[in-house]
Amino acid sequence: MNYTDERFADIQLLRYRLDGFEQLSLLQKELVYYLSQATLYGRDITFDQFGRYNLRIRKVLEVVYTDLTIDHESSDFRALETYLKRVWFSNGIYHHYGCEKFKPTFSEQFLRSALRRVEASRLPLRSGETVDDLCCELFPVIFDEAVLPKRVNKADGEDLILTSACNYYQGVTQQEAEDFYARMKQADATNAEPVSYGLNSTLVKRDGVVTEEVWSANGRYANAIRHIVHWLEKAQTVAENEHQWRVIGHLIDYYRTGDLQRFNDYCIEWVGEHEGRVDFVNGFIEVYGDPLGLKGSWEGIVEYKDLEATKRTQTISRNAQWFEDHSPVDARFRKPEVKGVVANAICAAMLGGDEYPSTAIGINLPNADWIRARHGSKSITISNITDAYNKAAHGSGFKEEFVIDGETLQLIERYGDACDDLHTDLHECLGHGSGQLLPDTDPDALKAYGNTIEEARADLFGLYYIADQKLVELGLLPDGEAYKSQYYTYIMNGLLTQLVRIAPGQQIEEAHMRNRALIAHWCYEQGDVIKLERREGKTYVRITDYARLRGLFAQLLAEVQRIKSEGDYEAARQLVERYAVKVDGTLHQEVLERYKRLDLAPYKGFINPVLTPVYDEQHKICDIQVTYSEGYAHQMLRYSTEYGTLI
Repeated sequence: MNYTDERFADIQLLRYRLDGFEQLSLLQKELVYYLSQATLYGRDITFDQFGRYNLRIRKVLEVVYTDLTIDHESSDFRALETYLKRVWFSNGIYHHYGCEKFKPTFSEQFLRSALRRVEASRLPLRSGETVDDLCCELFPVIFDEAVLPKRVNKADGEDLILTSACNYYQGVTQQEAEDFYARMKQADATNAEPVSYGLNSTLVKRDGVVTEEVWSANGRYANAIRHIVHWLEKAQTVAENEHQWRVIGHLIDYYRTGDLQRFNDYCIEWVGEHEGRVDFVNGFIEVYGDPLGLKGSWEGIVEYKDLEATKRTQTISRNAQWFEDHSPVDARFRKPEVKGVVANAICAAMLGGDEYPSTAIGINLPNADWIRARHGSKSITISNITDAYNKAAHGSGFKEEFVIDGETLQLIERYGDACDDLHTDLHECLGHGSGQLLPDTDPDALKAYGNTIEEARADLFGLYYIADQKLVELGLLPDGEAYKSQYYTYIMNGLLTQLVRIAPGQQIEEAHMRNRALIAHWCYEQGDVIKLERREGKTYVRITDYARLRGLFAQLLAEVQRIKSEGDYEAARQLVERYAVKVDGTLHQEVLERYKRLDLAPYKGFINPVLTPVYDEQHKICDIQVTYSEGYAHQMLRYSTEYGTLI
């Protein structure tokens, strides 16, 4: 199968293969299909969460794209096509990684003329609204760079809610939101099993009163959630075991009520189910898209175990207590007993919401610290996604351009893929689940810096242990030299190559990028362990002492874990603002020019396979057919038609 598809803007689209799907039983295939339908029906929720105008803008552009009878080779139409493809990719008008608003290269006049020429009944017009009214509302959002310029703003010292375009808050300031949830936490202070306050609601102020609009089958996003529930109910009929049946039932109850206590019940039940081969994530999960780190963006992923690759992750999870006991952090912050660490390598079968088209390569859930401590966590690394990435990167010339010398390049060629997979395993399987908060620490104490600190903590855990002889003893690495490959590529990425994802003049915003910059720049400042060398006008990374670098990772891990465990907001702020945000303009320009010559896309995402039921003469499902031929635009337009529930 060809893993690469098309390119546009700064994006390359890939395909992932459902290896081993044909070996699943019929009921398992049906389960994957029903869960996939539930995953695809959440798409409109994510669009709306990422910006209040996203759904209407998407619909307007799709109508013009499909209905306008003009020269499709004109510069304006081609520019609109590229813009629409970016909107599809990012679930809205903001870059999926940098969060800045896209700049259209078609004119206002072109779009206004196009909207007057298409059938008005096809446009998302409200009662009594004209096409000109629609233009007056949407055009400033699309064309004016000063109107709602960033989806998530994390700039220190600004009101992060008022300056962020994400649609989690309406009419409230940052202080009002923080006070609202502080009161909720205070009222529930004696509860040893707190809910994730604010996770599934829009915070609004009307007539001077701040209140929550809960996302549920009877609240906000009701139409989409009812469709999700419908397919979850069908999935429940083919559950692999009673435990899995209960998991799906708890999720249905939560969706129907919006009760966050029922979400806790679901998380506890879900983290304890590991006998089935099929699993899923479906709901309001990660909080990276909220500047306060409270609101969960909707995401979905359907998966089944990669039985061979899971042997590696299970080896790690079986030794979780050893890793915790030998961590270089203060003993007060270690877990005396690691519970319920379940780690699997999986094949993704369907991606949705905030996991589509761009997706994670690993996941560790649930996010609630007290559930992790008492009931454990589930970790996955997505083997068919990393396989697609690796195949697409082969022969790109990227490493040859940025790696300092042939010896280091040979090291990376020999060990790179294995070390990348292993670092992801350590990050997800153990890093996120390691450590503990002190008893009185608010899990949200780090506020806007919490996501960066948490990702740094998990990365540092993986970096520290990938160099440990224990991994060689466990058969996870071939020898004691392999880890150097990961150390080099990680530091090179943090100091240099991830800058290709930043627009000129911008700072680093995204939490994972901030994490990598923080670690790399902090270590760079600690002496001569890391050097930046200039050769023939190009900058390269040199690591002079890999063993000492491991010691620096241990030192930083100890501090980051302390910050997390004690909820030290000011220390988190200083660490992130000093090391993780600023970009050297001269170095940035150099990296961009070198990367441009390679003609590579800095971002990659995926087209989903198509799952189609096959029916027998009794109209019962007898198989699920998998095809990989659907094009990107066709898939996106089909999803808007078949799974469009909110517009």
